[in-house]
Amino acid sequence: MIPYWLQVTLIGLTAGVLGTLGGGLAVVAVKNVRDQFLSVLLGVSAGIMASISFLDLIPESIEEGTIFSAMFGILLGIVIIGILDMNFPHRHFSMSKDGETDHSKYLKTGILLSIGIALHNLPEGVAIGASFMVSFSTGLGVAVLIAIHNFPEGMAVAAAMCVGGVKTSKILLITALAGVPMGIGAFIGVILSGVSTLALSVSLGFAAGAMLYIIFDELIPDAHRKAEGHSAIMGILAGILLGILFIELLH
Repeated sequence: MIPYWLQVTLIGLTAGVLGTLGGGLAVVAVKNVRDQFLSVLLGVSAGIMASISFLDLIPESIEEGTIFSAMFGILLGIVIIGILDMNFPHRHFSMSKDGETDHSKYLKTGILLSIGIALHNLPEGVAIGASFMVSFSTGLGVAVLIAIHNFPEGMAVAAAMCVGGVKTSKILLITALAGVPMGIGAFIGVILSGVSTLALSVSLGFAAGAMLYIIFDELIPDAHRKAEGHSAIMGILAGILLGILFIELLH
């Protein structure tokens, strides 16, 4: 029987690697993924994440501890992701309108993006690990959603490196490695959450806070940025409804 902490670690690792590697594969194989498809996908992910945060993680955090431990965890998640967001790049790459193709510039951009994404993936992995302490199905759902969140980030790295003249094999390796810290974070999250009910409360709050930052700072703005018509808002609303249904079916 595989220990639970090892199962969670492997799932977190798989989610991280598949998310960023999937984005890299899309760029290498297709070169261009339709913005409308990404808009809906990011919107649905944001909606489901919001439902899980408000209807599952936060209530469970309060129940396992107190409103204060839950709030502390939420603020901790927001602050840590926020600090990383302000100090390390991981924004989505796009070609300049004048067709600029300075290879060294875009190679550097790709390297910095991969490092930034890897650093962000550690606390996001902690969120996955903590979510598994609510239930296996909740943790698995969060892992899938964060993997989807990593998809366009993998695209960002691959796009910059393609323009920078990096070989396809190296692009795929780098995008895969950027997702590895998520497995480490998942291990930390599940171990910390098992220390005590108070630690579990803070960890669940951390997971919610980290996810809320991702939702409102990245997923929703990116969904609207890539939207055609009402694709973003329709995706977000559909995601909220799917999230509510998902939670009700699993409880």
